[in-house]
Amino acid sequence: MVSCKPSPRFLSTTLLWFAVFVTVCKGDSDPTDGFTAVSLDESNFKLQQPYNLDPSERYSFENGIRKLWVYSNDEPFKQDSDTKPRTEIRMTVIKQLQLVNIYNTDNSSLSAYQEKILYTKNVIFSEGYDYSDGVWQFEGYGYVPSGTTGVSIMQIFGADNQATSIMLRVYDGQLKYYNMDVIEDNIYDRWFRVNVIHTVGDSITVFIDGTQKYVADDKGGSDHYFKFGVYTQEGSSDYMESRWKDVQIYNMS
Repeated sequence: MVSCKPSPRFLSTTLLWFAVFVTVCKGDSDPTDGFTAVSLDESNFKLQQPYNLDPSERYSFENGIRKLWVYSNDEPFKQDSDTKPRTEIRMTVIKQLQLVNIYNTDNSSLSAYQEKILYTKNVIFSEGYDYSDGVWQFEGYGYVPSGTTGVSIMQIFGADNQATSIMLRVYDGQLKYYNMDVIEDNIYDRWFRVNVIHTVGDSITVFIDGTQKYVADDKGGSDHYFKFGVYTQEGSSDYMESRWKDVQIYNMS
């Protein structure tokens, strides 16, 4: 007889998607309901600015507000890069090098006078919030001054056939999905709350000021991370700036 019992992995994935569906569809809920905030410190915020400039020439962090700016004629963030100018923060993985003792677990081969430690080696432990599966969420309060246009202010890196799964771009005061659909009008000169939920393998949902504004299909890929700041796109202004505060990452387990 053929068993129709679903696998534990299928059940786990289905429950996660159902939890996200309930979270994003319940009108009086907050986008972070059902999620757990992860621990962040400054080591998780990696700045990428034009390679030939000191960070202070394109970035400041004062009174809890991160201000990032760039000019359209700036250099890329790496000398050998062909990408456009940016000043972005990449939510990064921390890599730590530690000495680890390797023990002999075959006690029968040890005499009373032998050490159990066979040898010691260097091991790199990764701590951070790159991800390849599950449900993850970016949250932050953004501010874009009038005049800034043709720029990505937030993105999820990683996809099958392109660099990113989503970009939130600003064009003439509108927040757009890439250079296509309008997500929010009139974003200049005000603080707005941004929540982006990535259900890997399924969808990406964007909330502005706590209200669901857009849902896009996931674009695949096996390595993802969040970025925010200013990254020059087509039709950009000469000067681009965004400000951010209270940035947080959440996941759903």
